[in-house]
Amino acid sequence: MKKIIYLLFVLIAFTNCKNDAKTKPEDVPVATDKSSGRTEKQSDGLTLLKGEFVYFGDAAVLQTHNEIYGVYVTDKMLELNAKAKQYKRQPTDMVDVIIRGKITNKKDDKILWENKVEIVEIINVSKPKESSNVVKLEQ
Repeated sequence: MKKIIYLLFVLIAFTNCKNDAKTKPEDVPVATDKSSGRTEKQSDGLTLLKGEFVYFGDAAVLQTHNEIYGVYVTDKMLELNAKAKQYKRQPTDMVDVIIRGKITNKKDDKILWENKVEIVEIINVSKPKESSNVVKLEQ
């Protein structure tokens, strides 16, 4: 009798187990940029980055909400800087940008930031938001 109850208990335990469906990467929604309809990460290996961009001297930096990227100086980066100049009051001002680019962590002689990005496509350049807690030092 004990064997029958034990067998019945094991049988009930196995039949009540759920078959949880694993989510496939294709099923996970990916954020999109509404203006261009492009997805954040596409099969071409490019990533959509939104942040503040500055190019001063020989250094270019893109600061997103959670990372800082050194930007490779290429023709696209120079084009982005030319578009950004119309929104700058001073050469060190940062401008809001949306770009698509290739992110890398490879060591570089000139760019000392851990994360680096090569700009492939410029999606949007806009005026930076006014901040009341900025201190400007003038001579």
